[in-house]
Amino acid sequence: MTEKLLEIKHLKQYFNEGKPNMVKAVDDISFDIYKGETLGLVGESGCGKSTTGRSIIRLYDATDGEVLFNGENVHGKKSKAELKQFNRKMQMIFQDPYASLNPRMKVADIIAEGIDIHGLAKTKKERMDKVYSLLETVGLNREHANRYPHEFSGGQRQRLGIARALAVEPDFIIADEPISALDVSIQAQVVNLMQKLQKEKGLTYLFIAHDLSMVKYISDRIGVMYFGKLVELAPSDVLYKNPMHPYTQSLLSAIPLPDPDYERNRIRKTYNPADHQYTSEDQVEMREIAPGHFVYCSEKEFAEYKASYK
Repeated sequence: MTEKLLEIKHLKQYFNEGKPNMVKAVDDISFDIYKGETLGLVGESGCGKSTTGRSIIRLYDATDGEVLFNGENVHGKKSKAELKQFNRKMQMIFQDPYASLNPRMKVADIIAEGIDIHGLAKTKKERMDKVYSLLETVGLNREHANRYPHEFSGGQRQRLGIARALAVEPDFIIADEPISALDVSIQAQVVNLMQKLQKEKGLTYLFIAHDLSMVKYISDRIGVMYFGKLVELAPSDVLYKNPMHPYTQSLLSAIPLPDPDYERNRIRKTYNPADHQYTSEDQVEMREIAPGHFVYCSEKEFAEYKASYK
């Protein structure tokens, strides 16, 4: 993984800027996503992970910073034609499979919406052939094309959301908690489908979730967010075996295991942000404590993390 598809540089997304109730939803974060990988982004509700995804795809205009997609600034001035091309290359799968599909449209029209916008089918037959192919790709069948969203289960609706995202042949997909509204058995099916499609089509994912065990299963690298800040970033296995930031440690200590003895004796770590109060003199930034393993820390903490690194 050497070729960068996406570069996020000092991204900020503030709401009610300049007002007393200003919210720093995303507060100066930087990371890269490489072609063909899945980067997991985790954290508790309200930490800014979904806002990060929406800012990347330009559903929100960033307050500051850069998002470079194939070297081009997503938030720079763009013509309608450039925006159209960008929207084709970057797609999003939304969290709620019930609210994200128009209940008044048939499945065929929902999936074909992007095909129509980008002129990817020259005839009605070609359009329907593409719809049928996409339905089969996500594990449904062509008979489903004439149905309405309310006739499907949550897992099936999320498959329709994936088919809609795939319809325009994107390079990059932001999956914003795509399995959180689904039953556990269905979650595994959707994640396995996403992995299968990634291998077949060379897709790159930003997988946003709060279920750490599922994120580990699907992700090559994982970033941990806390109150708008990216506090740790590392390869998936490394993060789970050797979490360094106290907030990451607290998240991992909360993961239940199917082992009664372990659960009976499990000690959950709690994170107290008061233990990480910085002064204006502290240079707090993402620092690389081991190859590919970054932690948000001061110089003093950096030395401590390095000394204790396993």
